[in-house]
Amino acid sequence: MFNHDTYLSPLTWRYGSEAMRGIWSERHKRLLLRRFWVALAAAQQEAGLVTAEQVADLRAHEEQIDLARAAEIEAEIRHDLMAEIRTYAEQCPVGGGIIHLGATSMDVLDNVEALRLREALDMLLGQLAGLLRVVADQIERHAGLACMAFTHLQPAEPTTVGYRLAQYGYDLLVDWQELQRVRDGIAGKGLRGAVGTSASYGQLLEESGWTPAQLEQRVLDRLGLAAHPAGTQVYPRKQDWLVLNALAGLAQSIYRLGFDLRLLQAPTIGEWSEPFGAKQVGSSAMPFKRNPIDAENLDSLARQLAALPRVAWDNAAHSLLERTLDDSANRRMLLPEAFLLADELVGRATKIVQGLVVREEVVARNLAIYGVFAATERLLMEAVKAGGDRQVLHEVIREHSLVAWDALRRGQPNPLASSLRADPRITQWLLPGEIASLLDASDYTGDAAERALGVAEMLRIA
Repeated sequence: MFNHDTYLSPLTWRYGSEAMRGIWSERHKRLLLRRFWVALAAAQQEAGLVTAEQVADLRAHEEQIDLARAAEIEAEIRHDLMAEIRTYAEQCPVGGGIIHLGATSMDVLDNVEALRLREALDMLLGQLAGLLRVVADQIERHAGLACMAFTHLQPAEPTTVGYRLAQYGYDLLVDWQELQRVRDGIAGKGLRGAVGTSASYGQLLEESGWTPAQLEQRVLDRLGLAAHPAGTQVYPRKQDWLVLNALAGLAQSIYRLGFDLRLLQAPTIGEWSEPFGAKQVGSSAMPFKRNPIDAENLDSLARQLAALPRVAWDNAAHSLLERTLDDSANRRMLLPEAFLLADELVGRATKIVQGLVVREEVVARNLAIYGVFAATERLLMEAVKAGGDRQVLHEVIREHSLVAWDALRRGQPNPLASSLRADPRITQWLLPGEIASLLDASDYTGDAAERALGVAEMLRIA
């Protein structure tokens, strides 16, 4: 049980789920280590190297993790894996002497690491599928709700709220697919020994009639794991980099969602807001504040996760010759932190999207203010179709638009629609009622609603 009398990572208690912390816990790691040693011993029994009684003894004590005793031994010998081996061996009077037979440390650690990577990815993929379903719900709810779209952070043409949400959903779907691809490629080191040649296993099996490859396959089958076809003392560190890149890609998509939400809930736009509790405090100094703390939190954590692939890149690039140990210390932090950050991002994003507030009256207000500018495009088309000169009419609309923008900057209502309806250079081609209808941008959204619903259907497949 931790306490706050010493430094704790925020990932120990503030960010991430207990389930993800469990996968990366020291206890779970040691359970997997023992699972590997039992699988190795069972395969060696088949090869006639050890007895059934020795294997049974290891199985009987497989879950008897004693972290305190292992720490005591490690303090003396300064080798964490050997400390666990000795702890396990002390518990197994019959089988203790054959634990780790023929293996080097990374035969155990890298196969266990692959198992943990796969577990963590499976958990994250399940969480992300849940987020995709929540996004799909919101897309379907708002597929046809017209709103103002922005390019260059300036009002552009209308879109729909559902279609805007579909952009985030599609990004997240791409991330889900990439994480699934990476997960399906996770493999361990296998049984390759000190430099990847399996020489120690060949020596061990010399009179058994077995090959190292047969022994390796038996162990891997018991673990439900594949092995990389080529490896040194470690599995290729490129695997870590691929995992971190996929996690950073997910963080990128969630960052964009969070940043856009921050923009859209600013009072200047005010169309969306994240859930805000009845007793939630927005600021210690300003009681009126409704700060977007959850969206800001997404961007803060995503930025941290985005920085981690560089470390994995260096670990892979600097895995010199048959291996170096300069990746070991940072990987103890790198992999758990990346998954806990991703875990928090997906969980928090799911809550935000699920509780997303779309203020339809503000959406309609902004569309009424700015949509008329975009709708002048179809006014121009219809007036030209009626016989007008495109270049002349373009200049007429431009003149009125500049006056309207100036009025808006002074805080006045948008006069564009009324001024265009009163201009004889336009009314000679179109009736005032036609002009008013054409300048209503609420239905000028093309096929946005249909496309949004199509994306929502895709998200439910994941």
